[in-house]
Amino acid sequence: MANTYTQIHLQFVFAVKYRDGLIHSSFKDELYQYITGIIKNHNHKLLAINGMPDHVHILVGMRPTQSVSDLMQDIKGSSSKWINEKRFLKVKFEWQEGYGAFSYAKSQVNTVVNYIKNQEQHHAVRSFNQEYLEFLAEFEVVYDERYIFKAPI
Repeated sequence: MANTYTQIHLQFVFAVKYRDGLIHSSFKDELYQYITGIIKNHNHKLLAINGMPDHVHILVGMRPTQSVSDLMQDIKGSSSKWINEKRFLKVKFEWQEGYGAFSYAKSQVNTVVNYIKNQEQHHAVRSFNQEYLEFLAEFEVVYDERYIFKAPI
């Protein structure tokens, strides 16, 4: 797109269906590489990716050539299909419906990258639900409690 200049930094947060801890360390790095490939194939720039066994955080420098929802549909749909085809698990893998998308200024990017890199430390002191609700509050996102990622039963 000639004469189109943008600076769009988005953090995506999404969870495994039923918040099951199915992202095992045995294939986590391979999964992250696969997701990175999806992002790069759409000409976006991956700035950070990490997560826990039940959810993933991604920071992307987005190009305005694709909608957020189309990118997330591709990431979640393609990666769940890939996990199932690779037979990493004895059960069917699915992502939970929905995701969070939060925007940042360039001056915040390094802080967000460090936050994503240190997921294990953050979750030693707070749950995914606490973290997600804090994001929604910080970004003043109005939400319906019925559709918030639920803690595993």
